[in-house]
Order: sequence, then structure tokens, then C-alpha cells
Amino acid sequence: MAQVSFICKRTVVSTKPVQPGKYSSLSVLDRVMERNHLLVVLYYRSKRGREVGGITKKLRESLSETLTSFPVATGRLLKDPKEHWMIKCNDAGVRMVEARAKGSVEEWLRNVDREQELKLVHWEEMFHKPYYWSTFYVQLTEFEEGGLAIGLSCTHLVVDPTCVTMFIKAWADTTLGGKMVSPPLFHPLPPRRPGNMTIGHKPYTPLINHYKSFIENPPPLAVALQRHSTATLTFTDQMVKSCMDMVKALTPFEALAALFWVCISNVKAKKNGSGLTNMSICSDMRKVLGLDKGFFGNCMVYNKVHMELGVQENDHQLIKAAMAIKEVVGEMDNEGIMDLIEWLEHNDNYQYSPPLMNGRDDLICINLEGVESYMAMFEDGYKPIRASYYIEPTVGEGQVIILPSPAGEGVLSRVVMVTLLEDEVVKLCKDALLMHFSPTILMGVK
Repeated sequence: MAQVSFICKRTVVSTKPVQPGKYSSLSVLDRVMERNHLLVVLYYRSKRGREVGGITKKLRESLSETLTSFPVATGRLLKDPKEHWMIKCNDAGVRMVEARAKGSVEEWLRNVDREQELKLVHWEEMFHKPYYWSTFYVQLTEFEEGGLAIGLSCTHLVVDPTCVTMFIKAWADTTLGGKMVSPPLFHPLPPRRPGNMTIGHKPYTPLINHYKSFIENPPPLAVALQRHSTATLTFTDQMVKSCMDMVKALTPFEALAALFWVCISNVKAKKNGSGLTNMSICSDMRKVLGLDKGFFGNCMVYNKVHMELGVQENDHQLIKAAMAIKEVVGEMDNEGIMDLIEWLEHNDNYQYSPPLMNGRDDLICINLEGVESYMAMFEDGYKPIRASYYIEPTVGEGQVIILPSPAGEGVLSRVVMVTLLEDEVVKLCKDALLMHFSPTILMGVK
């Protein structure tokens, strides 16, 4: 495997200073994600004959210009009088790591695994003095024989995966055309709209109870992490359509989430009454809350999928699993999400012992179909050739992330990243039901 050499780490600040005394408060959907962080890696081919180091200098300069519109990214964490986290927008900057890798990006992608890929994205845990800790990190890795990897990491306390992608897209637009096409929008979560509560409305208690269970039973601050592996599989338009037809699902997410729920349960050999391991889903609620896609803050919401089902054949399990997923997605409407937001606002004692929302005993299936990572074009004609997303740390039963495919591969095509214990990933990649759809394994256990 190609060797990665780290050249330097520097601080990049915005080209225009932030107005003194500017602060940004964090919402309850931000604060509940304090113990998680995000890692994203985008891969690019590059122009032939370019001198190694040239694109890094260009991107460093355009990053500085981009940061002018993202004061939250360059700020530092402080506690307000209520002991809630907020950001002092003091333009302290983001940390940038510059690196080199031997070989080409194509060669790297043919041999990469989770351990190697995570060398392309720099991350540092929060210091004991948070005010000196950068919440965002960028790593630029140029391949000596052509290609570039852009790694971005940040705390989930400040943003969600949609925001990370939005930031990278804004950076790319600034680099390519000198202008940001879609500037970020900074404002609080919306209040419940007048008249937006049905007569006799009862709070959506299953969602509230799901969060309550995480908050009341947080894992230790030092979680014992087991060795995980990640497999990346790609499904063509026809493969996803075939899966949707089999499980009688209306959306690719419902179909693929059901497929991996059943297949991973087979791998884990769970026999807990339903035949399936416990699962929660996580989806972006911007559209449900009536927010613009440019809203810069956390809008990801987790919810438990409930299904009462005895041990049955895989095809029947798939249909029932897809129905259960469809049902819980449908229940996460505006009223239900506002119920959760209001409950979190009135029950904020979790700040002293934050939950780990992707932890405990559930398999987590995350819907990132809406991220537009393949639109981030830093050079004319060079779109990303692969995008990887991680929500860390990975604990509990594992994680499934459903992502879009590169442009031109069909509207239904998807990429799925699955993180499980190493031996479980090996078994999953041989699972008969999963292999029935013939997905291409882009990354797995070597």
C-alpha cells in the first residue's frame, strides 16, 4: 500500500477578519451530538504533468477566502452562562495538514482499506482547554503519480454531514470560479409555526423516548473501541430497482436499509425474537422543518425502527423490514421533530454527560442520499471520483451509510459504506442474499 508522508501542519485563517464580539449559539440538535465527529474524504484525478505541491498552494489560498463566509468554522468553543456550548467567532482559523502519497490515486483506490483511508483525514480529540482546540481540520494529500485526496474532519457538535459537504462545495466553487454559488445560512432552528399542531395533539413519544434512553444511559466517557473494518459497495441503478421491487419499497433508502438490516442480522446471527438486530435510522430533517438546504447546523435526527416479527425467511423479512422503515420515516413529520426539539430544550441536563448517538446496542443506518459531494469541482472537468463518509466513533452494532453515486451512474444508483467488526465485514461480503444483487465491492477487508 502507498505510503503517506506528512509535510506540515499550519493554521489557515480567513482573508477578512471577523467582526469583534461575534458569537454563535448552538442548537439542541447540535449539543446532543457533542461526542461524535465527522470524517470525509474526496478523491480526485489531476492534470497530467503538474508539479506536486502546486494544487495544495492554490487550495490553501482559496480556503482562506472561503473561510470568510464560515466564521463558525474558524471560531473556538466557549460555555455560555447556562453552561451550554457556543462559538466565539474570533477567526482563530482551521488546521491544515499537507501530505504526499506514493503512486497514483487510481492505484490507491484499488488497494485502500479503512485503516489506510483514515490516514487521509486528520483529526484531533478535544483538548482539556477547548478554547485552544480547532473544531475543523483539512488534509490535502497529493499523489506523486497523479491525483489528490481532500480530507475534512470536524466535531459533530457544530455541523452535520450536509454542512461538511456544503463547506467543501463552497470551497470548490471559490477555487474554480472565484465566487461562492450557495452561501451558508446561519440562524436558529425554527420555532413551531402557529397553527402547526393538530387539535388534541400528543407529543411523538417514541422519538422522545429514543433520545431519552440515550441521554439517561450514556456510555462511559472513555469508550472501549473494538477493531472495526469498513466495506464500500456500489449498487447500479438496475440493482437498486431490483431490490426495491423485491422488498416493495418506494425509495432506494428504504430498500437498501432493509437489505443491509437483514443481511447484517444474518451475519450477527441474532435470534432475539424478531430475528433482526436492533436498528435505528438517522435522516436529515431540513426539508421536514421547512429549512433551506443552505442551513448551516445540525439537522440529523435518530429514531428507533420497531418491528415485531418471528424468525422467517429472508424475503419475507425484507418486506417487513422495509415496511417498518417506511413507517418510522413517515412518523418523523414536522410536528414530531418539533416535539423532540422542544423536549430537548426543556430537558438539557444531558450537557453534563452527553450521549453517544451512534452508540449502545443499535445498528445505525444513516441516510446521506442528499449530500452533493460529487458537485465539488475544484478544477474544470475534474469532479470527485469517490467520496467516503464516517461518523465516529463506531460502537454498538455497527453503522450503515447510504450515499449517492457519482453523476452519470443512474438516478437510483447508490454507494453504501458499512462499518462492522472485522470478521463481520468478511462474512457480510460473502452473504448470499447481499451477493444476489451483485454489488461491486470498492473497499473491504484485504
